[in-house]
Amino acid sequence: MAEAHQAVGFQFTVRPDGVDLKLSQDVIKNIYLSGVTAWKKKAIQFKNGVLAGVYPASPFSWLIVVIAMMSSLYTHVDPSLGMMDAIKENLPYRECVSVQTRAVLSAILFATGLWLFLIYLLRYTLKALLSYHGWIFESHGKMTTSTKMWLVCVRLSMFSGRRPLLYSFQASLPRLPVPSVDDTIQRYLESVRPLLDTKQYNHMEILANEFKDSKAAQLQRYLVLKSWWATNYVSDWWEEYIYLRGRAPIMVNSNFYIMDLLYVTPTHRQAARAGNVVHAMLQYRRKLERGEHAPVLRALGTVPMCSTQMERMFNTTRIPGIETDIVQHLTDRKHLVVYHKGRFFQVWLYTGGRHLLPSELEMQFQRILNDTSEPQQGELKLAALTAGSRVPWARTRIKYFSQGVNKVSLDAIESAAFFLALDDEPQGFDPAKTNSLDGYAKSLLHGKCYDRWFDKSFTLISYPNGKMGVNAEHSWADAPIVGHMWEYVLATDCFHLGYTEEGHCKGDVNKGLPHPSRLQWQIPKECQQIIETSYLSAKRIADDVDFHGCLFTEFGKGLIKKCRTSPDAFIQLALQLAQFRDQSVFCLTYESSMTRMFRDGRTETVRSCTAEAVAFVRAMEDRLALFRKASEKHQNMYRLAMTGSGIDRHLFCLYIVSKYLGVDSPFLKKVADDGYGVSYIIVGENLITFHISSKFSCPDTDSYRFGQHIRKAMIDIQALFKPENDKKTAEHVKIVPVENGKKHI
Repeated sequence: MAEAHQAVGFQFTVRPDGVDLKLSQDVIKNIYLSGVTAWKKKAIQFKNGVLAGVYPASPFSWLIVVIAMMSSLYTHVDPSLGMMDAIKENLPYRECVSVQTRAVLSAILFATGLWLFLIYLLRYTLKALLSYHGWIFESHGKMTTSTKMWLVCVRLSMFSGRRPLLYSFQASLPRLPVPSVDDTIQRYLESVRPLLDTKQYNHMEILANEFKDSKAAQLQRYLVLKSWWATNYVSDWWEEYIYLRGRAPIMVNSNFYIMDLLYVTPTHRQAARAGNVVHAMLQYRRKLERGEHAPVLRALGTVPMCSTQMERMFNTTRIPGIETDIVQHLTDRKHLVVYHKGRFFQVWLYTGGRHLLPSELEMQFQRILNDTSEPQQGELKLAALTAGSRVPWARTRIKYFSQGVNKVSLDAIESAAFFLALDDEPQGFDPAKTNSLDGYAKSLLHGKCYDRWFDKSFTLISYPNGKMGVNAEHSWADAPIVGHMWEYVLATDCFHLGYTEEGHCKGDVNKGLPHPSRLQWQIPKECQQIIETSYLSAKRIADDVDFHGCLFTEFGKGLIKKCRTSPDAFIQLALQLAQFRDQSVFCLTYESSMTRMFRDGRTETVRSCTAEAVAFVRAMEDRLALFRKASEKHQNMYRLAMTGSGIDRHLFCLYIVSKYLGVDSPFLKKVADDGYGVSYIIVGENLITFHISSKFSCPDTDSYRFGQHIRKAMIDIQALFKPENDKKTAEHVKIVPVENGKKHI
């Protein structure tokens, strides 16, 4: 172990004439450098905390105000309107201090108070300006005079002459507003109208009106009260009740994945790629801990997004509980845990007060890959506990992992910066291999069900062919947060760190680093049986995932924008058309929209299956006019969700309040586990990737077939914008029949 390696630097021998103490200069140097690094880090965090805390002002602006107030002592002009004189007369120990000193102190105190007042005034002015959302409802490329004036005011409020830090705008973000009950119910009924027949809709309308007239007002008052008290009236309940209280397995059901670059692999050496990527992640973490990343801005680089979710990206683990899990976030973790062929290794990330270099990390990972030792009893599938149901895992953790070597090893995993899995089977997209993207996605989503630690904030996955990927736990943050980090890491890996001609990491190798250490386990037979049960449960879920990855290369957002429509609305309507062609019915559709324009905001639901979308799909004759109407409706729904006027989060919170108060409402009860899950990414101007999942156990769905429907729907809709004689392009895509009734995978 690293601690044991360093301990040998201190040796002493007890002799009759005293104690002979020997100190290793290398160890003393490492200790000194580690201490210097720690204090330097604290100093930088304190400095950046002050800079973010007073933004848009600066510490230098305080000095300017003080000098201005001090100069008034000699010009006999009192800008404080007598307040400085009052402060001077009420200073303690006035008899011990000269009149001139008291005057200077009063000027400094008044200047400091004035400076703080101006900071708060600027913040609340900016908060009021950011509460305006008219800009988001305006057509692309058009801007009203009021929005132009608003834009100028926001930029003036944000101007400070220096670059904002990650958390500079947190105190200026508005709170998520609570929509009115009438608006939410009206939008809800509008969203379900195309999905229900007349009898069902009339029944739902009765339930909604009964709820509005009887219980809604009481529940709404509690929500409004919470919105005044908490920074966000949704997010804490959303995290607790949607994620942490769920007792079902989080693998597949909750965790999500992020892929590597599809067409580029910087090196085919597994250890080298992992070394560069881990080093890039450590660089990202250092900037994150110091708050040095630039905040995410929208609307011409003017509207800041909330950065709260980024705080728990590293050093974070979801801890299982009997009734509810908790998210454990630690600070300043200096190691990661690596899984390879059934063994767990601890790798230290620092030496001499600095991060390990990419070449040093490559050497450490190569040492693990070269290790031929066998897994200990019960070690191979140990991580399957995190893939199964939460209650058995919580009970097993208490019974078998709360003391001894098991506790030490589990603590090492749960306190690690993150988890790294060195897989032994290559993955990645290969145009020459059928279904290569499908296998890659399933590997990232669930792997073998025992080679990912699904409770960690994220598991970094490395493949023998140099490909990488991420499996992320969902409770602590949403996908865009991990996406921002992954973009930074890939850019740093490819464009800043680079590789040698042989594919190794650049830099010298320090072979004196201590070897990675094996985590030790003592797992009895009873615990091994529980692990096997969790594994079999997780494997049933993984085997039921029907996944198809569809690369749509016919056109991308470049051509869609030339049609003067939103790429997101275009794709959503294509999904509705594909769904109807596949199932001959419409279904409730959940599209996630972010609410990070508000403090501690996460997501809201956009119900994409609108009456306008249904009308477009049913009538593909008057198609272009109906498409534009449906597209505009979708965009308006998306904007309402982003600006805090969505449906589902408000109903969710009303439901939680009703449970606290013991109020029963049939209207607030009503969710399907079948259907399709579709994730899509618009890549550049000419590529859209669709990730389609369903369940083999659902007899009506087929992910491959649905991907074909999406492809044809995209082309059919794009053909609406072409001259009639050019629509033959749409006929080039045909639906491939399912062979022998079996699903493609």
